[in-house]
Amino acid sequence: MLLTISTTARPATDLGWLLRKHPENVQRFDQSFGSAWVFYPEATEERCTAALMLEVDPVRLARAFGRGSGDASLKQYVNDRPYAASSLLAVALGKVFSTVRTGQSESRPELAAAPMPLEIALPAVPCKGGAGLVEELFAPLGWEVEAEAVPLPGFDADSRHVRVRLRGELRLADALSQLYVLLPVLDDAKHYWVDIGEVDKLVRAGGDWLAAHPRRDLITRRYLAHRKSLERAALTRLAEAEGSEAAIETPIEEDAPLMAAGQGAAPAGAAPATDEAAPHADAVADAEPHRTAPLHRKRIATVLEALREAGATSVVDLGCGSGKLLAQLFKDRRFTRVTGVDVAARALDLAERALRLDRMPERTSQRLELLQGSVVYRDKRFAGYDAAVLMEVVEHLDPGRLPAMERVVFGEARPRTVVVTTPNAEYNARYGLEGRQMRHADHRFEWDRARFAAWATATAERHGYRVRIAGVGDADAEAGTPTQMGVFDRD
Repeated sequence: MLLTISTTARPATDLGWLLRKHPENVQRFDQSFGSAWVFYPEATEERCTAALMLEVDPVRLARAFGRGSGDASLKQYVNDRPYAASSLLAVALGKVFSTVRTGQSESRPELAAAPMPLEIALPAVPCKGGAGLVEELFAPLGWEVEAEAVPLPGFDADSRHVRVRLRGELRLADALSQLYVLLPVLDDAKHYWVDIGEVDKLVRAGGDWLAAHPRRDLITRRYLAHRKSLERAALTRLAEAEGSEAAIETPIEEDAPLMAAGQGAAPAGAAPATDEAAPHADAVADAEPHRTAPLHRKRIATVLEALREAGATSVVDLGCGSGKLLAQLFKDRRFTRVTGVDVAARALDLAERALRLDRMPERTSQRLELLQGSVVYRDKRFAGYDAAVLMEVVEHLDPGRLPAMERVVFGEARPRTVVVTTPNAEYNARYGLEGRQMRHADHRFEWDRARFAAWATATAERHGYRVRIAGVGDADAEAGTPTQMGVFDRD
């Protein structure tokens, strides 16, 4: 099972530096189903090629992944798995190049962030859909695609295997993440147990390209092994990333692709949605270094407490996304009027389904309303509430749009209380982020505590509010809390 990556960017040997694998060495990496090798067939200033070869042990593979299948036939041991690139190669690629896929570098950040001419070759790929599907999956990502069927000697039937060559100018990290997702999609088979953790892997590796991909649904369905519940959960998160400014914050893990400023931006002026993860991700989303209660749950609890202390009975959630905060507001009977606002109709549909509005008695559902709208455009429907919430929203706005948001929320709607939460940039280092790296690709900025305090104080003074600043999450002696919150009360 073979994959080669070549470049002609001068000096081409920088490929070895990016891959963190020296061209003069042959390196081996043990897998549960065999061994992966990285070596360089050529390494000159003009052209450099790195090869990832996966040597699969059919016996180990059958023992590792065939338990409980009840299949004792010879096909467990005699098949195409040792030779055709599939989910096994994707697993090896993910482990061998886990650091590369983050796209970050301390010593040479400009090289890791820059696109470079790449040529990727896969001699044999099992593809349910043939060469045409390879084109449909890779061409929208900027690749020039060559794919042709590989004939199998002695067989009359058409082969399901294709030979693939991709050429394009991309960041190496993006190319590897695309392969990590799309190899098992081409094969339409995974050789390990697929559970809820695969949703997080898909969203992380998909970055900002999967949400807008024309074959997103097919990719999601195949990657998650046609498991409907997982597919719905993934599409919920991808739809929020695609349709609103405040896309979901993906969990920060060791091999998560961390985005630098300016990457993956959404269209300016769109109304934010919340960053809350879909219900299945509660156990991992917004994880803190010591894995205490998930940060997003602490955030919701802190916001609810602030609203209760303010005595609010009517609340508008500006950027409600899939409705996680709305659900908690609706459960508390003291909130007699609850409204969610989002720019994306798809996000509102997801929130409606999650809240099961269609199953509520009419008298009960009258407490809850969903509206499509934007926080940067004047809207009379935003007025008349005791409180407004912008939870993990402002960082998704272009800085130039902040005055418009302030006028809409603090100047026009003018609720008695406004609650704003946003990441604390000083805490990012506790997640392993470096320099200007931010927690999500769609964040336009992240404030440290001094900048947030300055903005909050100035906004309060301009619009006749007073502000109290607090933290959310476990506090670090030097960095503070992971989330910072401002509670604005109108004088």
